[in-house]
Amino acid sequence: MSHNHSHHVAATSMLAKMQFGESFICQSIHKINSRGIFSGDDPLAFSLPLFLLQLFLMFIFTRLIYLILKPFGQPFFVSQILGGVTLGPSVLGNNSAFSDKVFPSKAKNVLDTLAFFGFLLFVFQLGVKIDPTTIYRSPKRTFSIGILVFFVPYTLSSIVVFFLRHFASLDHDFSKMLSIVVEIDCMTTIPVIAGFLAELQILNSEIGRLAISSSLVCDVCYWFVVTIKYAVHLTFTKSIGVTIGSGISCTLLILFVVYIVHPAALWAIQHTPEGKPVEEIYICGVLILLMFCGFMGEVIGLNAVVVAFMVGLAIPDGPPLGAALVDKLDCFVSVVFLPMLFVIGGLRTNVYAIQKVKNLGAVQLIVCVAFCGKIVGALLPLLFCRMPFRDALSLGLIMNFKGNIELALLINWKLLNALSNECFSIMVITILVITAIVTPIVKALYDPSMRFLAYRRRTILHHRNDEELRIMACIHEQDNVLAILNLLTASNPTEASRIDLVVLHLVKLVGQASSVLVAHMPREKPRKHATQSQKIFNVFSKFEQAYRGKLTVHCYKGISPYATMHNDVCYLALEKRTTFIILPFHKQWIIGGTTESTFAFKQLNKNVLEKAPCSVGILVDRGSQKKFWCGYMKESIYQVAVFFFGGKDDREALAYARRMSEQPNVHVTLFHFSSTADIVGGTERSKILDTQVLSDFRLNAFRNDRVSFKDESVMNGRDVLSAIEYMESNYDLVMVGRRHAESQLMSELKKWKHGELGVVGEIFASLNIGAKTSILVVQQQTRFWGSRDAEETTPLRRVDI
Repeated sequence: MSHNHSHHVAATSMLAKMQFGESFICQSIHKINSRGIFSGDDPLAFSLPLFLLQLFLMFIFTRLIYLILKPFGQPFFVSQILGGVTLGPSVLGNNSAFSDKVFPSKAKNVLDTLAFFGFLLFVFQLGVKIDPTTIYRSPKRTFSIGILVFFVPYTLSSIVVFFLRHFASLDHDFSKMLSIVVEIDCMTTIPVIAGFLAELQILNSEIGRLAISSSLVCDVCYWFVVTIKYAVHLTFTKSIGVTIGSGISCTLLILFVVYIVHPAALWAIQHTPEGKPVEEIYICGVLILLMFCGFMGEVIGLNAVVVAFMVGLAIPDGPPLGAALVDKLDCFVSVVFLPMLFVIGGLRTNVYAIQKVKNLGAVQLIVCVAFCGKIVGALLPLLFCRMPFRDALSLGLIMNFKGNIELALLINWKLLNALSNECFSIMVITILVITAIVTPIVKALYDPSMRFLAYRRRTILHHRNDEELRIMACIHEQDNVLAILNLLTASNPTEASRIDLVVLHLVKLVGQASSVLVAHMPREKPRKHATQSQKIFNVFSKFEQAYRGKLTVHCYKGISPYATMHNDVCYLALEKRTTFIILPFHKQWIIGGTTESTFAFKQLNKNVLEKAPCSVGILVDRGSQKKFWCGYMKESIYQVAVFFFGGKDDREALAYARRMSEQPNVHVTLFHFSSTADIVGGTERSKILDTQVLSDFRLNAFRNDRVSFKDESVMNGRDVLSAIEYMESNYDLVMVGRRHAESQLMSELKKWKHGELGVVGEIFASLNIGAKTSILVVQQQTRFWGSRDAEETTPLRRVDI
C-alpha cells in the first residue's frame, strides 16, 4: 500500500510538469548531489576563485568581440553568445587541459544551478517590466499582426516537419526534436524584442511600439498553444484524477498570484509617497513571495521559471515598486547571472558535433520557412493598413529577433536530454546568425527621423496672424513650469489668434519594458498623493482657465529612455502639427547661483534640434522668474530683448518678438547689430530677407510705443560682449537665433564660447546678465518635404504643399 501510494505520488508529480519536463532546479540539485559536490570536501570554497575566473574570462572575451563587431552594427547579444562559444569545446574548450582546469565537471554542475537561479530572477525582472494591460489598449492591427506572426510560421513549419518525418530519411530521435525547433523559431518574446529595440534606439518609434504590442500578443498565442498541447497530452495519456488535480492546482496558484500578490503590491505602492524610495521591507516581502510561489509551483508541477514570470506580471511596472525591484536586481542579474547563462550555453555548443548534412539541412529548412512566415504574417495586415512596404518589412524582421529567452529554453531542453548535442549546436548557431544578419538590415531600413519631415513650412515667420499657433512645451520637472508659463503669456494668446498648447511631461523609462506616450485624463476624484505629472498638468489646467477662449491645453506623458526621448517629442510635434517646440536647457540654476548640468537632457535637445519637424526654442531659466502669468491682470510688465545679427534663426526670433509686441503688457527692444563690414556671412538672398523682415517689423511697430529699437554698430567681438554686459538685469527675456553663418565676427566670438546654443546663445547663457533674465535660443525649421534650401521662402511667399 505504501509502495503504491508513493508510486502514485511520484507519478502525479512527474506527469504534472509543463512541456519543459522535469524541473531544471530539481535536476540540477540531483546532479550535484549524485556527483558528491556537497559532500566530502568543501567544493564551494574551491569553486569560488574558479567561478570568478570563469566570469572574468566571459567578460574579457565578450567585450573584446563586441569591440570588434560594433562597427558592423552587431548587438551585444551576438558578442555574448560568441564569448560563451569561444570558451566552449568549439574553440578553447577543445583543449582538454584548458577544459579540465577552467571548467571541470563539478564546476559545471554548480554553474548550472546558479545559472538557473539567476535566470529565475531575470525572468521575474522581465515580468515586472511588462504591463499586461497593454494588450487591451492595443489597436486591432496589433492583434492581427501578433496572431499571424505566430500562427503563419507555426503552421508552415509544422507542415514542413510533417513532410520531413514521412519523406526524409532522418533518424527517429532527431525527427522528434524538430517540434522543439518549430517552437523556438515561432516564438517572439516581448523581453527580447524590447531589449533589441532599446539597443537600436527605436523603442518609442512607431514601429517600436507596434512591435512591443504585437510581440505581447504573440507571447499569449505561444502559451495558449503550449497549454492546449499539455492539456491534450494529459487527457489522452493519464488518468482523469491526474488531469483534474493538475488543473485545480495550477488554477489555485494563479488565483493566489492575482488576488494576493497583486493587491499586496498595490497596497505597498499606495503607502509609498510620491518621490520617496520604496521601503526595504516591501522589497524583501516581494522576493519572499517570489520564492514561495516558485516552490509551490515546483510542488504542483509548474516550472519555477514560469511561476516567476507570473509573479513579475502581478507587480505593477514602473515607479515606485517595479522600478525599485528592477534597480535592486538588474546589476546583480546582468553582471553575475546572465554571463553564466552564456557560459553554460557555450560549454554545450560544439560545432564539431554537427556531423550529418541532412540534419543540418532539415533544421535550416524549418528555420527559413518560419523566418519567411513571420515576415509574411507581419506584411499582410500592415500592407492592408497601407503602411509603407519598407516599414512593414522592418517590423517583420524585428519579429524574428532571438535572445536570452530562446537560449535559456534551448539550454533547459539540452539539460533534460530533449535535444542532442548536434541539434543544440545547430540551433545556437542559427540564433546567432539570424540576429547578426537581421540587426544591421533593420538599422539600414528603418530611420524614425525620416517620419518627422513636415509637408509645409512650420515656422512662426510663415504663420498667419489669423491662424491658431500650435506650441509644444516639454517639461522635465516642476521647476521648468514657471518660465514656460511666462513665455506663453508673453506669446499673446487672443480670441483672434488662439494658442493650441501641447504639454509633454518627459519621464525616464525605469522598471518598464516598453515606452509610453499617453494623453493625460483628468480624474474625477483627485488622488490623495498627486504624482509629479498630475501636479504639472494641474498648473497648466489653471493656466487654461485663466485664458479661457484664447488658449487650449492638451497634456501628454512620455515615458522612454533618454537616448530615444526625442522620438516622442518629434512624433507628437508632427502629429499635432506643431509650429514651435519649447525645450528646457540642460543646465539648471539653483540657489546660490550655481548650476547643475544633465548630459541626458543635453543629448535630447541636440537630437530634437537636428530632427524636429518645426521650429525649436531652447529656454534657459536662471531660476528667479517673476510670476508674470499670474500678474498680467495687474499691469505687470514683461521686458523682452531681441538680438538681431542676421540669418534665418534671427528672423524666426524676430517673428516671435513681433507677435509678443502685440501683448499689452510686453515691451520689446530690438538690438540690431550692424557694421561697415559684413557682420554675418551668408548668401545675398539671406541678406535681402534680413532687410525685408527688419523693415516689416519696423513698419508694424512704428506706432507701438511698447517697441523700441537700438542700432548697435560693432567692429569686433569685444563690442558685442560689451553690449551684452551693458544689459544688466533690465530684461526678463532675451531672444536670439541659434545659428549664424561664418564671418570674421562670429569667428572671434567662438573664441569665447561655442556649444549647442550657438555662439551668441552660449555667451548669453554663461555671462551674468541678471538672475531674473531668461534666454530663448531660437532655431527655425531645418527640413521639410520638397525643399533643399531652408531660405527659399519669404514672409511674403508662403508654401502650402
